[in-house]
Amino acid sequence: MRKIFKPINVAIMAVILASVGCSEADKAPTKEPLKIDVTLTDAEKSAGLLTPEILWKFGRVGEPVLSPCGKMVVYTITYYNLQENKGVTNLYLVNTDGGEPVKLTDEMGSESAPAWSADGKVIRFLSTRSGSSQIWEVQPDGQGLKQVSNIDGDVNGFVFSPDESKLVYAMDVKVEDQATDIHKDMPKAKVRIINDLMYRHWNYWEDGKYSHLFVADFANGAIANAKDINADEKWDTPMATDFDMAEVQWSPDSKKLVYNSKKLYGKEYAMSTNSDIYLYDIESGATSNLTTENKGYDRYPKFSPNGKYISWWSMETPLYEADLKRLFVFNTETGKAAYANQGFDQNIEAYNWDEDGNTIYFVSGTKGTEQLFKIDVTSNQIAQLTKGMHDYVTVQKNKGVIVAERMSMSMAPELYKVDEATGEATQLTLTNKAIYENIKMGEVRERWVKTTDGKEMLAWVILPPNFDETKKYPTLLYCQGGPQSTVSQFWSFRWNFQIIAANGYVIVAPNRRGVPSFGQEWNLQISKDYSGQNIKDYLSAIDDVAKEPWVNKDKLGCVGASYGGYSVYYLAGHHQKRFKTFISHCGMYNLESFYAQTEETFFPTFDLGGAPWDANNKIAQKSYANSPHKFVQNWDTPIMIVVGEHDYRIPYTQSLEAFNAAQLRGIPSKLLFFTEGTHFVTKPQDAVIWQREFFGWLDQWLK
Repeated sequence: MRKIFKPINVAIMAVILASVGCSEADKAPTKEPLKIDVTLTDAEKSAGLLTPEILWKFGRVGEPVLSPCGKMVVYTITYYNLQENKGVTNLYLVNTDGGEPVKLTDEMGSESAPAWSADGKVIRFLSTRSGSSQIWEVQPDGQGLKQVSNIDGDVNGFVFSPDESKLVYAMDVKVEDQATDIHKDMPKAKVRIINDLMYRHWNYWEDGKYSHLFVADFANGAIANAKDINADEKWDTPMATDFDMAEVQWSPDSKKLVYNSKKLYGKEYAMSTNSDIYLYDIESGATSNLTTENKGYDRYPKFSPNGKYISWWSMETPLYEADLKRLFVFNTETGKAAYANQGFDQNIEAYNWDEDGNTIYFVSGTKGTEQLFKIDVTSNQIAQLTKGMHDYVTVQKNKGVIVAERMSMSMAPELYKVDEATGEATQLTLTNKAIYENIKMGEVRERWVKTTDGKEMLAWVILPPNFDETKKYPTLLYCQGGPQSTVSQFWSFRWNFQIIAANGYVIVAPNRRGVPSFGQEWNLQISKDYSGQNIKDYLSAIDDVAKEPWVNKDKLGCVGASYGGYSVYYLAGHHQKRFKTFISHCGMYNLESFYAQTEETFFPTFDLGGAPWDANNKIAQKSYANSPHKFVQNWDTPIMIVVGEHDYRIPYTQSLEAFNAAQLRGIPSKLLFFTEGTHFVTKPQDAVIWQREFFGWLDQWLK
């Protein structure tokens, strides 16, 4: 199964329901449940600081779904066993009026994708407890756990029709022959025969299988008459690499499906962001494309509850994956689509319709935070509902109740009930309360810095716990990846600012040129100017904070991943003795080789301006002339480099080039090569080693 379930998140629940009674669960293969212990040791409590080991004791909350009546929320929590190097995800339920969450499933399986039945009487979800990924269900009181599907293969996702007579589910289907299919007498051969591009993506190799949608009947608890509505298609629906069933929606009358797909193949697929919104008629089997005119991304279609509208977000510029996410609303009666939020210079992120069929609630970035908004699609009037130093992640509304997922740099994601009139939020889940009560977080300060071109730039400054202004602290410049990703009030289980602060470092995290939530002009500026203004913005931020008496100017470091890793490499050749050490994680080092190594070729084509062999393209040639590897002769500072073998976005050879160059030049350097790593380090024990080496390296050169 190609789909990778993202780890999701929360704290120890007081109520664990007893037995589930006699059901299909009794027939599951005998196995030992994964043991979970999130208790802090006496030593951890005494120290009172965040450590890598404590970070892996956090419950990770995710996938909240509000019940049809608005009275309950089902969600997932993922916990990890560090010694076993494994995690498990289970379902929990909390009342929107408050109270202790209830655990609905046990560690015999790992659950995901919860969804309520139309009448709210059962919760359906994906589970691996029978040995493969299948659809299961359980009642809100924890009773009646049973397996719903018994399909040959893994179910990647599902959506039941509103009338519950049908469902659509996603599965991988073999469409293309592989080497051993062609050479049947060589069954043990390990070879890939490749004739076109996009032979690998993000962290997996194409294997001839693609995600397809199947529409099936559902009656008396049984699934039958499944039909592949993407038969013979050599592309993924839902789209790679998210494979998100939120991009597949039923019409309220259960007669149509709307979904997103990028129906392109090979080189054309690699060189395009042109995904489209498709409408499928259940009765006739006809499919129509609603977005033929737009050549950029069109994603996340949703029917309004009254069936009058279909909405989606759309990017206008071909190849530009970080373009403004515009909200479009298609009138099913007139066949016309309207740009609903025109003039709103912010992205439309996670969104959902209200029951009135005229209002959409959504998340959008503003000045380094993610807040809740709503738009009336009849008048296109937009109102901001919340403010504060936090990030909202999701939002839903049923029966007048708004529930949202929220996080900050000082708190992992939790669920909140939001008062629409005041914007005030009431916390519903306290998943990691026992941890927060025993460790101290560092203060997060908002700081506005003047840039070299006279602009005002937001930089977050995170201070160590027990901060003392009379002391001097080693200080790190954090370089953001993306490159078009906001340095918002996010909580990360990888690049966690609080764990860095807990190790005695001040962090300076600027929202340099090229990040959203400060308008499209600010966001777009970085494209085709990687080595320009945003690099100056980084230096403006660290130079400004370094003026503080509590910053040790002689102990400055610079760290970053992905585009942030590129920034580290570039600054290593241009920092003018500011920094005493660098850490680059999965960074772009040689832009010329990167162009032909990465899988989504549209990305460097747009952001760098073109291919390196296009000698007459002045914009592209400027980009490649400022590749970090062109300035390695200026490197004079210790550097640690981190990489994952299965990173196909920025292949590990980029990091090997950089490390080898540092070694050959006699620069003190270290390489961390994770053989099961991707663009991220996600395995629990790998991640702990990553953190230990990270701080060991910084301490060696900055303390």
